[in-house]
Amino acid sequence: MFSLDALFCDVDDFCLHFEPEWQKRLLNHGGTRRRRAKNLCLSEIMTILIAFHQNHYRNFKHFYIDYVVQHWKSAFPKLPSYQRFVEWMPSTLIPLCVYLKRCFGSCTGISFVDATSLKVCHNRRIKRHKVFDGLAQRGKTSVDWFFGFKLHLVVNEFGQLLNAQLTPGNTDDRRPVPDLLQGLFGKFFADRGYVSQKLANQLLEDFGIQFFAKPRRNMKNKLMRLHDKLLSRQRSIIETINDQLKNISQIEHSRHRSPINFCVNVLCGLIAYCHQPKKPSLRLDWLLPQSA
Repeated sequence: MFSLDALFCDVDDFCLHFEPEWQKRLLNHGGTRRRRAKNLCLSEIMTILIAFHQNHYRNFKHFYIDYVVQHWKSAFPKLPSYQRFVEWMPSTLIPLCVYLKRCFGSCTGISFVDATSLKVCHNRRIKRHKVFDGLAQRGKTSVDWFFGFKLHLVVNEFGQLLNAQLTPGNTDDRRPVPDLLQGLFGKFFADRGYVSQKLANQLLEDFGIQFFAKPRRNMKNKLMRLHDKLLSRQRSIIETINDQLKNISQIEHSRHRSPINFCVNVLCGLIAYCHQPKKPSLRLDWLLPQSA
Protein backbone atom coordinates (compact mmCIF):
# COMPACT_ATOMS: atom_id res chain seq x y z
CA MET A 1 0.00 0.00 0.00
CA PHE A 2 1.41 3.39 -1.05
CA SER A 3 2.10 5.81 1.81
CA LEU A 4 3.05 9.38 0.96
CA ASP A 5 4.12 10.14 4.53
CA ALA A 6 6.47 7.14 4.71
CA LEU A 7 8.03 7.98 1.35
CA PHE A 8 8.55 11.64 2.23
CA CYS A 9 10.06 10.86 5.64
CA ASP A 10 12.58 8.47 4.11
CA VAL A 11 13.54 10.90 1.32
CA ASP A 12 13.69 13.84 3.72
CA ASP A 13 15.97 11.97 6.16
CA PHE A 14 18.32 11.27 3.25
CA CYS A 15 18.30 14.90 2.06
CA LEU A 16 19.07 16.21 5.57
CA HIS A 17 22.41 14.39 5.47
CA PHE A 18 23.08 14.66 1.73
CA GLU A 19 22.50 18.36 0.99
CA PRO A 20 25.12 19.81 3.39
CA GLU A 21 27.78 17.41 2.08
CA TRP A 22 26.76 18.12 -1.52
CA GLN A 23 27.06 21.88 -1.04
CA LYS A 24 30.57 21.47 0.36
CA ARG A 25 31.73 19.64 -2.78
CA LEU A 26 30.17 21.93 -5.39
CA LEU A 27 32.70 23.77 -7.57
CA ASN A 28 32.52 27.56 -7.91
CA HIS A 29 32.96 28.85 -11.47
CA GLY A 30 33.88 32.31 -10.19
CA GLY A 31 31.04 34.21 -11.81
CA THR A 32 27.75 35.48 -10.46
CA ARG A 33 24.57 33.65 -11.27
CA ARG A 34 21.04 34.45 -10.31
CA ARG A 35 19.29 31.68 -8.43
CA ARG A 36 15.53 31.88 -8.13
CA ALA A 37 14.24 30.55 -4.84
CA LYS A 38 12.20 27.36 -5.06
CA ASN A 39 8.83 27.00 -3.39
CA LEU A 40 9.54 23.32 -2.71
CA CYS A 41 12.55 21.81 -1.02
CA LEU A 42 14.62 19.06 -2.65
CA SER A 43 12.95 16.26 -0.67
CA GLU A 44 9.48 17.44 -1.74
CA ILE A 45 10.45 17.50 -5.42
CA MET A 46 12.00 14.04 -5.20
CA THR A 47 8.95 12.68 -3.35
CA ILE A 48 6.55 13.83 -6.07
CA LEU A 49 8.76 12.42 -8.83
CA ILE A 50 9.06 9.02 -7.12
CA ALA A 51 5.37 8.93 -6.20
CA PHE A 52 4.42 9.21 -9.89
CA HIS A 53 6.02 5.81 -10.50
CA GLN A 54 4.10 4.30 -7.59
CA ASN A 55 0.72 5.34 -9.01
CA HIS A 56 -1.17 4.17 -12.07
CA TYR A 57 -0.77 7.31 -14.18
CA ARG A 58 1.15 6.85 -17.44
CA ASN A 59 1.72 10.55 -18.05
CA PHE A 60 3.47 12.79 -15.50
CA LYS A 61 1.66 15.92 -16.65
CA HIS A 62 -1.74 14.35 -16.00
CA PHE A 63 -0.49 13.00 -12.66
CA TYR A 64 0.75 16.41 -11.54
CA ILE A 65 -2.24 18.48 -12.70
CA ASP A 66 -5.08 16.04 -12.02
CA TYR A 67 -3.81 14.32 -8.88
CA VAL A 68 -1.01 16.19 -7.09
CA VAL A 69 -2.55 19.66 -7.46
CA GLN A 70 -6.06 18.41 -6.69
CA HIS A 71 -5.43 15.99 -3.81
CA TRP A 72 -2.01 16.79 -2.34
CA LYS A 73 -2.40 20.54 -1.93
CA SER A 74 -2.50 20.17 1.84
CA ALA A 75 0.76 18.17 1.87
CA PHE A 76 2.50 20.56 -0.56
CA PRO A 77 0.86 24.00 -0.06
CA LYS A 78 3.37 25.85 -2.26
CA LEU A 79 3.03 23.80 -5.43
CA PRO A 80 4.25 25.67 -8.53
CA SER A 81 2.86 25.39 -12.04
CA TYR A 82 3.60 22.28 -14.06
CA GLN A 83 6.05 24.14 -16.34
CA ARG A 84 7.98 25.49 -13.36
CA PHE A 85 8.14 22.05 -11.73
CA VAL A 86 9.57 20.51 -14.92
CA GLU A 87 12.34 23.15 -14.84
CA TRP A 88 13.35 21.87 -11.38
CA MET A 89 13.56 18.21 -12.38
CA PRO A 90 17.20 18.26 -13.65
CA SER A 91 18.38 19.53 -10.25
CA THR A 92 17.39 16.19 -8.70
CA LEU A 93 19.59 14.00 -10.95
CA ILE A 94 22.62 13.70 -8.64
CA PRO A 95 20.60 13.33 -5.40
CA LEU A 96 18.51 10.61 -7.04
CA CYS A 97 21.66 8.72 -8.10
CA VAL A 98 22.95 8.73 -4.52
CA TYR A 99 19.54 7.90 -3.07
CA LEU A 100 19.14 4.92 -5.43
CA LYS A 101 22.48 3.56 -4.23
CA ARG A 102 21.12 3.81 -0.69
CA CYS A 103 18.00 1.83 -1.68
CA PHE A 104 19.93 -1.15 -3.07
CA GLY A 105 19.64 -4.44 -1.22
CA SER A 106 22.45 -6.57 0.18
CA CYS A 107 24.20 -9.39 -1.65
CA THR A 108 23.26 -12.86 -0.41
CA GLY A 109 25.58 -14.93 -2.59
CA ILE A 110 22.88 -15.83 -5.14
CA SER A 111 22.25 -13.21 -7.81
CA PHE A 112 20.85 -12.86 -11.32
CA VAL A 113 22.06 -10.60 -14.14
CA ASP A 114 20.12 -9.39 -17.18
CA ALA A 115 19.68 -6.44 -19.55
CA THR A 116 16.48 -4.96 -20.95
CA SER A 117 15.87 -2.48 -23.75
CA LEU A 118 14.56 1.05 -23.20
CA LYS A 119 13.12 2.33 -26.47
CA VAL A 120 13.05 6.10 -26.93
CA CYS A 121 11.10 6.16 -30.20
CA HIS A 122 9.47 3.92 -32.78
CA ASN A 123 11.79 2.40 -35.39
CA ARG A 124 10.06 4.36 -38.16
CA ARG A 125 11.00 7.66 -36.50
CA ILE A 126 14.68 6.95 -35.85
CA LYS A 127 15.97 9.27 -38.59
CA ARG A 128 13.78 12.14 -37.37
CA HIS A 129 14.57 11.67 -33.69
CA LYS A 130 16.69 14.53 -32.29
CA VAL A 131 16.38 14.41 -28.48
CA PHE A 132 18.94 11.61 -28.02
CA ASP A 133 21.04 12.35 -31.09
CA GLY A 134 24.53 10.94 -30.45
CA LEU A 135 23.43 9.18 -27.25
CA ALA A 136 20.89 6.49 -28.14
CA GLN A 137 21.89 3.71 -30.55
CA ARG A 138 20.27 0.89 -32.47
CA GLY A 139 20.28 -2.39 -30.60
CA LYS A 140 18.87 -5.87 -30.97
CA THR A 141 17.02 -8.07 -28.52
CA SER A 142 15.89 -11.66 -28.90
CA VAL A 143 12.61 -10.30 -30.29
CA ASP A 144 13.40 -7.35 -32.57
CA TRP A 145 15.53 -4.26 -33.22
CA PHE A 146 15.10 -1.08 -31.19
CA PHE A 147 16.51 2.44 -30.84
CA GLY A 148 17.45 3.59 -27.37
CA PHE A 149 19.37 2.29 -24.38
CA LYS A 150 19.98 -0.87 -22.38
CA LEU A 151 19.37 -1.10 -18.64
CA HIS A 152 21.62 -3.68 -16.98
CA LEU A 153 20.44 -5.02 -13.61
CA VAL A 154 21.70 -7.31 -10.86
CA VAL A 155 19.15 -8.68 -8.37
CA ASN A 156 19.20 -11.21 -5.53
CA GLU A 157 16.71 -14.01 -4.87
CA PHE A 158 14.52 -11.65 -2.81
CA GLY A 159 13.96 -9.36 -5.81
CA GLN A 160 16.12 -6.57 -4.38
CA LEU A 161 18.24 -4.50 -6.76
CA LEU A 162 21.99 -4.81 -6.17
CA ASN A 163 23.28 -2.65 -9.00
CA ALA A 164 22.18 -0.97 -12.22
CA GLN A 165 23.84 0.60 -15.24
CA LEU A 166 22.57 2.38 -18.36
CA THR A 167 24.36 1.97 -21.71
CA PRO A 168 23.62 2.74 -25.39
CA GLY A 169 21.49 0.17 -27.17
CA ASN A 170 24.37 -1.29 -29.21
CA THR A 171 26.44 -2.25 -26.13
CA ASP A 172 27.28 -5.92 -25.68
CA ASP A 173 25.51 -7.32 -22.61
CA ARG A 174 28.81 -8.73 -21.34
CA ARG A 175 30.78 -5.47 -21.38
CA PRO A 176 29.33 -3.81 -18.21
CA VAL A 177 29.38 -7.04 -16.15
CA PRO A 178 32.77 -6.48 -14.39
CA ASP A 179 31.65 -3.00 -13.26
CA LEU A 180 28.21 -4.25 -12.21
CA LEU A 181 29.61 -7.03 -10.03
CA GLN A 182 32.25 -5.01 -8.19
CA GLY A 183 31.84 -5.41 -4.44
CA LEU A 184 29.52 -8.42 -4.82
CA PHE A 185 30.23 -12.08 -4.15
CA GLY A 186 28.88 -15.59 -4.66
CA LYS A 187 27.21 -17.08 -7.72
CA PHE A 188 25.65 -15.18 -10.61
CA PHE A 189 23.28 -16.58 -13.21
CA ALA A 190 22.58 -15.12 -16.65
CA ASP A 191 21.03 -16.05 -20.00
CA ARG A 192 22.62 -17.00 -23.35
CA GLY A 193 23.63 -13.41 -24.12
CA TYR A 194 26.35 -13.61 -21.44
CA VAL A 195 28.11 -16.77 -22.66
CA SER A 196 31.87 -16.11 -22.48
CA GLN A 197 34.55 -18.31 -21.00
CA LYS A 198 36.93 -15.35 -20.94
CA LEU A 199 34.46 -13.32 -18.87
CA ALA A 200 33.82 -16.21 -16.47
CA ASN A 201 37.56 -16.69 -15.91
CA GLN A 202 38.09 -12.93 -15.40
CA LEU A 203 35.34 -12.71 -12.77
CA LEU A 204 36.67 -15.76 -10.96
CA GLU A 205 40.24 -14.42 -10.88
CA ASP A 206 39.44 -10.78 -10.06
CA PHE A 207 36.47 -11.09 -7.70
CA GLY A 208 36.20 -14.80 -6.83
CA ILE A 209 32.76 -14.85 -8.47
CA GLN A 210 31.28 -17.96 -10.06
CA PHE A 211 29.44 -16.89 -13.23
CA PHE A 212 26.96 -19.25 -14.91
CA ALA A 213 25.44 -18.44 -18.31
CA LYS A 214 22.87 -20.63 -20.04
CA PRO A 215 24.64 -22.42 -22.93
CA ARG A 216 23.54 -21.79 -26.50
CA ARG A 217 21.78 -24.51 -28.46
CA ASN A 218 24.85 -25.36 -30.53
CA MET A 219 27.06 -25.73 -27.44
CA LYS A 220 27.75 -28.81 -25.40
CA ASN A 221 26.33 -28.87 -21.91
CA LYS A 222 28.86 -28.52 -19.10
CA LEU A 223 28.79 -30.57 -15.94
CA MET A 224 27.20 -28.56 -13.12
CA ARG A 225 26.24 -29.31 -9.57
CA LEU A 226 22.58 -30.11 -9.19
CA HIS A 227 22.24 -27.14 -6.82
CA ASP A 228 23.61 -24.74 -9.46
CA LYS A 229 21.54 -26.27 -12.25
CA LEU A 230 18.34 -25.78 -10.28
CA LEU A 231 19.27 -22.19 -9.50
CA SER A 232 20.01 -21.43 -13.17
CA ARG A 233 16.39 -22.32 -13.96
CA GLN A 234 15.13 -19.57 -11.65
CA ARG A 235 16.29 -16.69 -13.87
CA SER A 236 12.67 -15.81 -14.60
CA ILE A 237 12.72 -13.61 -11.48
CA ILE A 238 14.75 -10.91 -13.19
CA GLU A 239 12.52 -11.08 -16.29
CA THR A 240 9.55 -10.43 -14.00
CA ILE A 241 11.34 -7.47 -12.45
CA ASN A 242 12.10 -6.01 -15.89
CA ASP A 243 8.42 -6.36 -16.78
CA GLN A 244 7.32 -4.59 -13.58
CA LEU A 245 9.78 -1.76 -14.12
CA LYS A 246 8.36 -1.11 -17.59
CA ASN A 247 4.65 -1.66 -16.96
CA ILE A 248 4.24 -0.55 -13.34
CA SER A 249 7.13 1.84 -12.68
CA GLN A 250 6.88 3.38 -16.18
CA ILE A 251 10.61 3.61 -16.92
CA GLU A 252 10.05 3.29 -20.69
CA HIS A 253 8.12 5.72 -22.91
CA SER A 254 8.76 7.80 -26.03
CA ARG A 255 7.71 11.26 -24.78
CA HIS A 256 11.06 12.45 -23.44
CA ARG A 257 12.19 15.95 -24.43
CA SER A 258 15.48 15.99 -22.52
CA PRO A 259 18.23 13.38 -21.88
CA ILE A 260 18.52 14.55 -18.25
CA ASN A 261 14.81 14.14 -17.60
CA PHE A 262 15.02 10.69 -19.20
CA CYS A 263 17.65 9.73 -16.62
CA VAL A 264 15.53 11.23 -13.84
CA ASN A 265 12.57 9.14 -15.02
CA VAL A 266 14.61 5.90 -15.01
CA LEU A 267 16.12 6.62 -11.58
CA CYS A 268 12.73 7.39 -10.04
CA GLY A 269 11.28 4.22 -11.54
CA LEU A 270 14.05 2.13 -10.01
CA ILE A 271 13.63 3.85 -6.64
CA ALA A 272 9.87 3.32 -6.75
CA TYR A 273 10.49 -0.39 -7.32
CA CYS A 274 12.92 -0.50 -4.38
CA HIS A 275 10.15 0.94 -2.16
CA GLN A 276 7.67 -1.64 -3.42
CA PRO A 277 6.61 -3.65 -0.34
CA LYS A 278 6.04 -6.91 -2.22
CA LYS A 279 8.69 -7.83 -4.77
CA PRO A 280 9.10 -10.96 -6.91
CA SER A 281 11.11 -13.47 -4.87
CA LEU A 282 12.21 -17.09 -4.86
CA ARG A 283 11.62 -19.72 -2.21
CA LEU A 284 14.88 -21.63 -2.10
CA ASP A 285 14.25 -23.75 0.98
CA TRP A 286 13.36 -26.71 -1.25
CA LEU A 287 16.75 -26.69 -2.98
CA LEU A 288 19.27 -29.35 -2.14
CA PRO A 289 22.26 -28.25 -0.03
CA GLN A 290 25.35 -27.23 -1.99
CA SER A 291 27.26 -30.30 -0.83
CA ALA A 292 24.88 -32.52 -2.83
